[in-house]
Amino acid sequence: MNEALPDGWVWTTLDKVALIQGGIQKQQKRRPVHNRYPFLRVANIGRGSLDLDVIHEIELFDGELDRFMLEFGDLLVVEGNGSADQLGRAAMWRNEIQKCVHQNHLIRVRPSSLLDPSFLQYLWNSPVVTQQLRRVASSTSGLHTLSTAKLKRIEIPLPPFAEQLRIVEILEDHLSRLDAANRYIARVRQSTTSFDKTQRRELLDPWLSSTRKLKTLLASRLINGRSVPTDDDGFPVLRLTAIKNRVLDLSARKGGSWQREDATPFLVERGDFMVSRGNGSLRLVGRGALAVDDPDPVAFPDTMIRVRPNLDVVDPEFLAFVWDSQTVRRQIEAAARTTAGIYKINQSILEALDIPIPPLDVQARIVGAALDHFTVIERLMEEAAMAQKRSEHLRRSLLVEAFTGRLAQQDSADEPAMEILKRTETEHYSRPKSLRSRKSGPNKTTLPPPKITVVPTGTQEELAL
Repeated sequence: MNEALPDGWVWTTLDKVALIQGGIQKQQKRRPVHNRYPFLRVANIGRGSLDLDVIHEIELFDGELDRFMLEFGDLLVVEGNGSADQLGRAAMWRNEIQKCVHQNHLIRVRPSSLLDPSFLQYLWNSPVVTQQLRRVASSTSGLHTLSTAKLKRIEIPLPPFAEQLRIVEILEDHLSRLDAANRYIARVRQSTTSFDKTQRRELLDPWLSSTRKLKTLLASRLINGRSVPTDDDGFPVLRLTAIKNRVLDLSARKGGSWQREDATPFLVERGDFMVSRGNGSLRLVGRGALAVDDPDPVAFPDTMIRVRPNLDVVDPEFLAFVWDSQTVRRQIEAAARTTAGIYKINQSILEALDIPIPPLDVQARIVGAALDHFTVIERLMEEAAMAQKRSEHLRRSLLVEAFTGRLAQQDSADEPAMEILKRTETEHYSRPKSLRSRKSGPNKTTLPPPKITVVPTGTQEELAL
């Protein structure tokens, strides 16, 4: 790294100030029987937080507990993820569970006694480190992965130890306020979603006994789109991101390597309702969006299913409204199938959906009421999203300021980081016992024992990574 640092700071690689070690691979021979120990997995690690509601167990053999047992201040780094944004997310271990170990898809970073653990956690989840992780991660079949060797080469800015503590104290004060704001934003979103569900229920409940199969509501059969290679000069095709909220975003498109005549069977028309065939989230699979305007010529891809409603039976805007109701969502989520972590639906699943269908004049009244409803919902959600973006921007800015030396005051009396590095050359990385149970930073609150749910011995879930 070439960025200038304040006096007393120095750039160093992680391996000079921490021990970096992988974890234990869960295999059949490690089915917990005699020497059972709690075992952390990727699912337990958030970005700066731990989820300890469900803890698996593993069988350890002679000497392994001493080698792998977590200590206070260890940083647990997620080795791989399909999302570059989640790559390398990490959280600090605070001895929440005694005699706990971790899986091989987590990398343990144990800082020396001269690197504050809380400082390292904040630094690790800041742009200073996350940008490096994205650069060094390898991608195999869409999975971004790290390794202990790559982590050792990560460069970090190292301030004097006393300044590390000042930085942590200031960050914890500011970030606690942002966290409180984020909790408020989450409550607003939850209340808005609850209001949305309630309003839909009130409009649709009187017609739940008047349902028809989707296949009886169609002007033409359901069809999947077509997959075509990208060609900037080719005939346009929608991207999957065109399905957003309830209105199809016709600007979310790319050029496809095909001609107009090839694309003709897949052209989007006004009133078409496009449904997503697959998603990594069950909550998002089968979501739909309506083409409310006459589009300039554009086709739809194989990631979508076209639903073209019969206008003599169902108003397209009513279909778009009822599609996101709990009545329809429950059916979709119950019928979705998962393969390699992707939830999928097909034409047969959609054709069998039971859709509440009142008379057309009632549909029109519901659509009118729904438009007013959507105006309120969308305004609330937009304001919450803007507040969330501001919060995220402030968090990033705080972390950048912190690790470029512009957040806490420098003190000429602090021991320079270069002197710290000289000592670490002869220091053993295991921290003194007096440090293993302390909490870094100003927050000394003792955490309550976590609620632990252990997966039953011998199940397939227990052996899954």
